[in-house]
Amino acid sequence: MIPCPPRPGTRQLPPLLCATLALCLGAAARADELPAVTVKGQALEASRAAYSVPTLGREDIQAAAVSEVEALWRNVPGMHVNHYQLGGVANSVVLRGFSGGGHGGDVAATLDGISLNEAMSHADGYFDLNVVVPLELEEVAVHQGPVSVLQGNFNRAGLIELRTRRSGEYRDVALQAGSHGSLDAQAALGLRLDADSGLFLAAQHARSDGARPDSGHERSTLSARWQRQLGSGLRIALSGRMHAAEADSPGYLGFAQWQAAPQGKDARVQGDGSDKHFKTLRLDVNHDLGSDTRLLAYAYGTQQDFVRWFTRPRGGSWAQREERYERSVAGAGLNLGGDAQWAGRPAQWTLGLEALRESTDYGYWDDLRNRARSAGAISDREATLNNAAAFGQLAWQLHPLFAPSVGLRHDRFTGDCQRLGAETGTDPCTRMQRVSHTSPKLGFSSRVHEWVTLRASWSEGFALPGNFAKYALGAAQLDPNIFRQTELGLQWRASSRLWLDLALYRMRSSQEIRNLAPGVYENFGQTSRKGAELQALWTPSGAVELRWNYGRAQSRVARNANAALLGRQVAAVPRYTSMLQARWQMDADWALQGALRHVGRMAVDAANNTWSQAYHVADLGVQYRLPASTGLQNGTLSLMVRNLTDKTHASNLSVIGGELLVAPGAPRTVLLGLNFSL
Repeated sequence: MIPCPPRPGTRQLPPLLCATLALCLGAAARADELPAVTVKGQALEASRAAYSVPTLGREDIQAAAVSEVEALWRNVPGMHVNHYQLGGVANSVVLRGFSGGGHGGDVAATLDGISLNEAMSHADGYFDLNVVVPLELEEVAVHQGPVSVLQGNFNRAGLIELRTRRSGEYRDVALQAGSHGSLDAQAALGLRLDADSGLFLAAQHARSDGARPDSGHERSTLSARWQRQLGSGLRIALSGRMHAAEADSPGYLGFAQWQAAPQGKDARVQGDGSDKHFKTLRLDVNHDLGSDTRLLAYAYGTQQDFVRWFTRPRGGSWAQREERYERSVAGAGLNLGGDAQWAGRPAQWTLGLEALRESTDYGYWDDLRNRARSAGAISDREATLNNAAAFGQLAWQLHPLFAPSVGLRHDRFTGDCQRLGAETGTDPCTRMQRVSHTSPKLGFSSRVHEWVTLRASWSEGFALPGNFAKYALGAAQLDPNIFRQTELGLQWRASSRLWLDLALYRMRSSQEIRNLAPGVYENFGQTSRKGAELQALWTPSGAVELRWNYGRAQSRVARNANAALLGRQVAAVPRYTSMLQARWQMDADWALQGALRHVGRMAVDAANNTWSQAYHVADLGVQYRLPASTGLQNGTLSLMVRNLTDKTHASNLSVIGGELLVAPGAPRTVLLGLNFSL
């Protein structure tokens, strides 16, 4: 059994994780593979050809050797993470000229088809991907722009679609340790229990002392899926997930402080951090109605509590605030999909219905002293959001020159807000008026040559009024904020050694929402976004591989109540991002790999008075394939140095309370990794 010794000053590795790691090492079952249980959205894979959907497979994910799923986004063109360096708090994902994914609602995220976005946690659409173990993933697909029918309200800049491993037998382990007391242990197990059932487990425990004072954190995740074949064409699966995390946080630094001590801490930040517990349970039922038609029914529930303490400038001094969220979700859905022949040409189709009810108890206090409250609640309320949706999509390979994809999604929202106790705040809190919206998605691909495929699409997304604006009587007549994207794309396989993918897009938002007076809102405002994204893969020889991802984005305010903002850049969106990766297989056992990441300058504030500086960070590593005599399959030992030159850079800049604040980028970090299968 794997030993789990406690490290001084930390808790012992959780017993459930130890047991899972041991099971991965000790299991020895072998049998024929069970049919996989399909999940929501799997039938839509054929439609991806009409849109830009960069995809990372299991081998790509494992080769990246990441502790956090969001570290994968640097492999996606035009995608960037503004890292807040606030322990336990989701960072901001930048995609298609939007800067509020993850920490806000600009990007949708699903795990096996189920939404990870939170309706009222910190900001509408907040999601935390640390509840997912990287080693359990089979595939990650990033739908760029509002092109997917799988999500509605938060599908503006795009959809992050995560799928876990649901078939096969495997026993994989990934261990990593390095600078600043960091440790990451992951394990994934696929096991055949008998002729008709299988079990799939994954676990992770990660912890670190952090590079800055009071920046230690740790988190543990355990997921399990049991599936069984009940008869010809009938399969069921029961899955669950538990996650716990706690962190201390040194908070932001003032700009002058950061220049003097890039990895320091402001003495006014005392007791910042977070604590989170997450658990979910889900049932899937698959039924084959015929050789070409499949029915999926699913139901799930989630319980979560999350609290964070955060100190920031306010009114000339620094004050700590506390935010608490207790979240309960119940959802169910029905999908019908299949394959067909239309005019003698293959087609794939899917229809879906789903319903979701999400309730969040929200508490907000300010002027704390090291987590001790000094006054009553500013907010103490329960917010409920109900969403019923219907969607459908058809992908038809009519002709190599014209393979269309047509999708439609209709959403309906209702909700309510009730005060749970005395409040000093003035945010609205009444019954939400019903809101409906229908979003079309149109696209096609055209294979004009054996080596060249073109694509074009037009798609629409939307956003509800943010935060508690949706619960205001003065918002009853508001329309959703609408986003419409047009895209052209080219995929060119120039030779057996060179592959390119280029996308050009333009997106315009309309009917943006502004606040006229307390509790009174109107639709007014537009923003224009355009950009280009490029992926390239070149293998000049069998031993050398070069990959390049590049994205350029321009997001400008086209209409605003404040005339001074017209033509200004949207804050926190880099003008460009670039990622160049190289790998040299020196011989059968040794490989050298490196990466160079460039991030362009970006506006820090809405008025564009302050800009961040462009920066670049280099990584370098070496990998050794372990000999077969060790008894480990695919065993590799690696040494990686992140931020090789110890480049001082800001992973995020923001203006809060009139002060320019810095989240320091990570310093040079050395990591030793061991990956293997049994």
